[in-house]
Amino acid sequence: MAIRSLLVVGSGTMGAGIAASFAGAGFVTTILSRSPAGKAVPDGVAVVGELPAEAPDLTIESIPEDFALKAAFFERFERAYGERGILASNTSSLPLQAFADRLNWPQRFAGMHYYHPADAFPLVEVVRVAQTTDAVRDAIVAALHITGKEAVVLEEPVVGFLVNRLQHAILREAYDLIERGVARAEEIDMVARLLLGPRMCVTGLIRQKDLSGLAVHLKSHASILPTLAKNDEPSPLIAQALARGGFYDWSEIDREAFAREAAKRLARVLAAVQG
Repeated sequence: MAIRSLLVVGSGTMGAGIAASFAGAGFVTTILSRSPAGKAVPDGVAVVGELPAEAPDLTIESIPEDFALKAAFFERFERAYGERGILASNTSSLPLQAFADRLNWPQRFAGMHYYHPADAFPLVEVVRVAQTTDAVRDAIVAALHITGKEAVVLEEPVVGFLVNRLQHAILREAYDLIERGVARAEEIDMVARLLLGPRMCVTGLIRQKDLSGLAVHLKSHASILPTLAKNDEPSPLIAQALARGGFYDWSEIDREAFAREAAKRLARVLAAVQG
């Protein structure tokens, strides 16, 4: 079950990045867009307004995070192609199993969760639903490898997958510390940038504990774990930050220029880590 042709559904920044990564690796790559006329797409990528007549080997859906919109596309896909081709969703938070259980051929369905910028990050979460076959998983992993990316395979579609679960676990504690006045956002970000980030770049999260000593880790885990935040509702800090335009004051900072510079720095960090 080799993948040679690819259709990306959605022409936004994420969809374009996904398409660029496959086209750059020699795959026949097409983007399906609601407004294909004059659409700027990456080199080597075609853009169409309707599903191709022939089923692509792999179709990656990357449309807005709306269950009804995605479910409607999956129905349209199956009407057009039946059991032909692999279907994947780039959703970051919607329930993959619920999508799969509505399909006629869920055995060829899986999650493929990219992170922005999709053409730059070297990892993609490949998430199996209960029906995903080994052959489908293996074909997706092999195709990603050709594009220069590593697959993080999850054998169960847990909510948020792996990366978002880790991020939100850290953020829950960070927001709680801010709310309690223990630390400021700037201090938490400094720790993330200058301590957690660099160390994890080199050793990862779990291996570091082997290096620093599991006996000490076991004792600190036992004493710290009961004191961590356990709230199930979103922190009110998020809504407050949303209302004022961010956690930080951007009134005198060009946010887009800052984001561009951050992307350049990220590229340098990734190059160093992978070098």
